[in-house]
Formats: sequence, C-alpha cells, structure tokens
Amino acid sequence: MKKNIIYLLLMLVGVSFSACSEDDLSSTSVIKDSQQTENGFDRWIAANLVNDYNIDLKYRMEDILSDRNYNLVPADFKKATQLAQLVKFLCLDVYDEVTGSTEFIRSYFPKMIHFVGSPAYRNNGTMILGTAEGGLMITLYNVNDIDVTDVSALNYYYFKTIHHEFAHILHQTKPYSTDFNEISGGDYVKDSWNTTYSSEDESLPYGFISPYSSSAVDEDFVELISIYVTNTAEEWENKMKKAGTNGRTTLETKFEIVYNYMLTSWNIDLNKLRDTVLQHESKVKDFNFDNF
Repeated sequence: MKKNIIYLLLMLVGVSFSACSEDDLSSTSVIKDSQQTENGFDRWIAANLVNDYNIDLKYRMEDILSDRNYNLVPADFKKATQLAQLVKFLCLDVYDEVTGSTEFIRSYFPKMIHFVGSPAYRNNGTMILGTAEGGLMITLYNVNDIDVTDVSALNYYYFKTIHHEFAHILHQTKPYSTDFNEISGGDYVKDSWNTTYSSEDESLPYGFISPYSSSAVDEDFVELISIYVTNTAEEWENKMKKAGTNGRTTLETKFEIVYNYMLTSWNIDLNKLRDTVLQHESKVKDFNFDNF
C-alpha cells in the first residue's frame, strides 16, 4: 500500500513537471497601466514645469500619492489649472527673477507637486494646508476652494504654505545657526499650539509670528520666512506693533538670524524676494487663466 502511494505521488510530480515544461510563460504582462488621454493642461505641465524645472505636477487623484489617513477628494480640473499657473507665476518665476536663473528651483525645489481637492483635517480639528515629504513632493490641499480674485486667501492657503514647505527643504540642506534655538528655548508647545494660542494676536506678544510657529523650532523658523515674504511692509509692521515691546524684541532677534541665513547661505535677500512676490501678486487680477 505504501509503495502504491509513493508511486502515485511520483507520477503526479512527473505530470506537473512535464506540464510546466511544455507551457512557456508569456512575456506580456497581464497588468495593464491605466490609459489617459493627454490634454492641453498636460502639455502645459510638460512645457512649463517638466522641461523648465524637472518638476512634475500630479492633479489627478492617485492612491499611491494620497494619505489614506484622511478622507480626500480629487482636485477639480479647472481649479487645478488655475492653481498650477499661479504656482509658476507667484513662486517659481519669483525665485527665478531673484536668483537670476532657473537653476535654484531646478536644484532644490521638490520634483513633484501634488494637488488634492479637499482639506485634510487632523484629530485636533486643525486643517493641513500642505506637506513636504522628504524634499521630494509638496502636496497642496483644498484646491477646490481656490478663488483667484482673493489674493489674501491665495497667500494664506497656498503660497505661504509653499514658501513654508520650501524653506524646510532649504534649512534641511544647509542648517541655520543654533543661536535661533535658544531664543524661545523651552516655550515651544508641540501639538498643543492651537489650544495654547487661538490666534495670531495671542501668539505675537510671546514672540511667535503665528500660533503654529510655537509648535517647534523648525516651524518657527520657516513661518518667519513664509509670512514675511507674503505680507507687505505695512502688514509686517502691524504685526510687530501687536507683539508689544517684549514680543517685538523676540521676533526681531529671530528674524535677524532668518534674514542673514537666507542671504549668506542662499544669496537671497528676503526684502527683494518679498518685493518680487508682491509685484507678481499685483498682476494676478489681469491674469489670463485660459492661456495654457
């Protein structure tokens, strides 16, 4: 009986081997890539972002790029085309003008920009405006609420966020002076920033340019850059007045380090960068968003 079982097993193995040897595997994959028709916007991306800066723009919802911790929706096509043109005009073109070439952006700006239509909310109720992942990709949320006629909202939701995230990449590439860390020392409050300071008016007297800047020293550093270049000189001065004597002293001490860092490490004068940002912003009202 045992011999019969062994013979039977040997026969089955032989059959399986012979079957495998007779059936050659096809070299054609059964997994098909999704096919998408190229449109005018895709060609604009290729010509103005990929060719000029080696930056790709993802505006279609792709699972591999999306954070599944949040309930997200795709970016509206028209809104995506508007924001993409503004990203180039209000950010990339600005740095080109200030630095004198496209090389700075080509070298240091993330190689991918990702648009998401909806906001992303944390468990504490705060809204994520953007993220930068390892210096490789900037994700901008809430694209479907863009209003191209509201420059203040454009700055707050999108362009302050871009400057903020890009500044993270810069200081991670070339560290800033550790003197900055000592100014507010143990006053950083981590994730409780939104309950510690409910508004800018509350954070300024404590030497924080925004409530979020009180979360960590790196956030403090980049918030000073992003808020400075997206506000007029008058708006900045109003913030300093709201800060009072002590808050103003702290903020100006921090900003001196920030300003010198950008100038000595990157040869970028933040005053010139701000002036150029504001000059470009003044032209948005006459912008032709259908010209792509």
